[in-house]
Amino acid sequence: MQPPRLAIDASRISVAERTGTERYTFELLAALARIDRWNTYTLYTNGLPAALPPLGPNFTLRSVPLPRLWTHARLGPALLRDRPDLLFVPAHVVPLLHPPRSVVTIHDLGYLAFPEAHTARRRLELDLSTRWCLRAARRVIAISQATRNDLVRHYGADPERVAVVYHGLGRAFRPLNDPQQIAAIRARYALDAPYFLYLGTIQPRKNLARLIDAFARSVAGETLLVIAGRRGWLSEPIARRAAELGLTHRVRFPGYVPDADLPALLGGALAFVFPSLYEGFGMPVLEAMACGAPVLTSTTSALPEVAGDAALLVDPGDTDAIAAALGRLAADESLRADLRARGLARAAGFTWERCARDTLAVLLETLR
Repeated sequence: MQPPRLAIDASRISVAERTGTERYTFELLAALARIDRWNTYTLYTNGLPAALPPLGPNFTLRSVPLPRLWTHARLGPALLRDRPDLLFVPAHVVPLLHPPRSVVTIHDLGYLAFPEAHTARRRLELDLSTRWCLRAARRVIAISQATRNDLVRHYGADPERVAVVYHGLGRAFRPLNDPQQIAAIRARYALDAPYFLYLGTIQPRKNLARLIDAFARSVAGETLLVIAGRRGWLSEPIARRAAELGLTHRVRFPGYVPDADLPALLGGALAFVFPSLYEGFGMPVLEAMACGAPVLTSTTSALPEVAGDAALLVDPGDTDAIAAALGRLAADESLRADLRARGLARAAGFTWERCARDTLAVLLETLR
C-alpha cells in the first residue's frame, strides 16, 4: 500500500519574521514531521524559505517562485501537473486549480467584525476568498469554535464540514527562572521600571488606542506600557495617541520582537494585556500564560474560549473597565500570582503535537 501524497501550501513560512498565520504554518509543519513518518508531503513555497523546521525524509520542498499572483498562477498549475492525493492550505486561499480533495484552515472573519480596519477593496477580496474556500474545499478547519460559529452564521457553512482544531504552543514558551536572563532582556529594551506588555500587530482591531487611554487613567508612577510588534494598518494614530496624552516616555514601541526574546520579555512583565476587539484564536494569550505572565484580555470572540478561567476578562469597549483591571493588576500581587498559576495550567493543554494529530485526522478523513 502506497502512502498518500499530501501537498501543502507552505508559502507562509517564506517570511523571516513570523507572526500569526506564519507561526501557525511553521509550527504545524514541524509537529507533523515529528508525528508522521508514513504519509508523504510536498511543501510548495514561493521562493526558498528563510528557515525550515526539522523535516523527515517523507517531506519534500518544492520552490515555485513568482512575484505576483502566486497561488493561482503558479501553485495551481504545479498541483495540476503533480496530481497529489490532497491539498492542505493552512493559511491562504485555495487555488483555482486544485485537487478534488482539498482542506483549508480559516483563521478568522475579522474583516466582518471590524470592517474599518480594512479598505473596501480588501474587504471584498477577503469576503470572496472565504466564499471560494468554503465552496472549493471538501473540509474546513476553524481554529476556534468562535470562528466555526462565524462561518456558519455569516456564510451558511455546513457545520459537519467544519472541524475545530486549536493551535498549539511552541516549546520555547515556558517560564524562565533565571533573573539574570530577564534582567538582560529588560536592559536590551531599556525597560527600567515595571511594565505591562502587549505583543502583536499594531492596528486598530487590537484596541490599542483605548488601552493607552486606560493606562493613562489608571496607572501612576513610572510603570511602563510596552506595545511591541510590527506596524500594521492605521498604526500611526495609535502612536500619536500616546504623544497626545504626554506619555511618550512611558508608552514604548520597540517594534518587532524576535522569538528568542519573547519568554524573558513576557516573564518579566507585570501582566500581558491583550484587549483586542476580535480574534479568531488569540495565540499571544496562550504564549503569555505559558511563560508565567498574568493575562488581561477581552470578553469577545475566541478570547474567552482560549483563556478559560485563567485570565482577567474585560469588555474591550469599556475604557473604565480596562483602566480598573490595569489598576488591580498593578496593585494586587496575590491576583497576579493566582492568574500566573491558572495560566500555566491552562496553557499546558495546548500542544502543537495535538494540533498536528487533529489536523492529520481531518486530512486522512477527507481522503476516504
